[in-house]
Amino acid sequence: MDRPLQGKVALVAGGTRGAGRGIAVELGAAGATVYVTGRTTGATRSEYDRPETIEETAALVTEAGGEGIAVRVDHLVPDEVRDLVARIDRDHGRLDVLVNDIWGGERLAEWDAPLWEHDLAGGLRLLRLAIDTHVVTSHYALPLVIRNPGGLVVEMTDGTKEYNDRNYRVSFFYDHAKSAVLRLAFAQAHELRPYGCAAVALTPGWLRSEMMLEHFGVGEENWRDATAREPHFAISESPRYVGRAVSALAADPDVTRWTGRSLSSGQLALEYGFTDVDGSQPDCWRYLVEVQDPGKPADTTGYR
Repeated sequence: MDRPLQGKVALVAGGTRGAGRGIAVELGAAGATVYVTGRTTGATRSEYDRPETIEETAALVTEAGGEGIAVRVDHLVPDEVRDLVARIDRDHGRLDVLVNDIWGGERLAEWDAPLWEHDLAGGLRLLRLAIDTHVVTSHYALPLVIRNPGGLVVEMTDGTKEYNDRNYRVSFFYDHAKSAVLRLAFAQAHELRPYGCAAVALTPGWLRSEMMLEHFGVGEENWRDATAREPHFAISESPRYVGRAVSALAADPDVTRWTGRSLSSGQLALEYGFTDVDGSQPDCWRYLVEVQDPGKPADTTGYR
């Protein structure tokens, strides 16, 4: 089907940029109505102070074939989340897909500082942005998700459970945040199971987000130029790749087979047969374990 999600309603919480934007657009391409939330609009900016807006994402959703609806929400403010869900209920009476992609902690992480040297206020703020926002959003949204069997919750994180269990993720606060989200998915899966709904944790690989492309001084059209500076960037993927992973999950009538699990975009690409925008299927997490982490020369042969 060209529009397997026609008639479905999704909420991408934290859809301003990066993976959230890619997910929202791909859900739209599958025909869904997609609510896109975040704090950066044409009139206001979050502490990120970046130019991407939720209105731009919503417009891309509509352009892709769905209906994009931008709503400014601070997901640390319960009343704002409550009002958002009430609006979705009032306008559509259903919520089929909840994507908890709220983040916003990159600039708060002090990557080389141990816990006792890391700015405490910044670290605690990072945890609130990464964890509390997801909890608040699910608290209000899940009663609408469980109204119909087949509902899906996607908890976005960085790293699979297998990888994060074995590796320290650069910073104490970052490590804790990204591992905690894996457990959020596991716990919600347990509570959603009696209603025929599923919850999963999902990670992209090395994501070519707007911030990452800017860091390397390239755009999506010439991203490979960055491999001269960082050869392993050759395994990177566009935000649309993980978006296609979410779209495939949402369209799967047997999605409950995944519930409670930690998944990756590369893993699901092999399962469902989708590709990244360049036609490849990058498998970043296998590449990290087998090539990058052991210090081998960059070579994506067999990994994308």
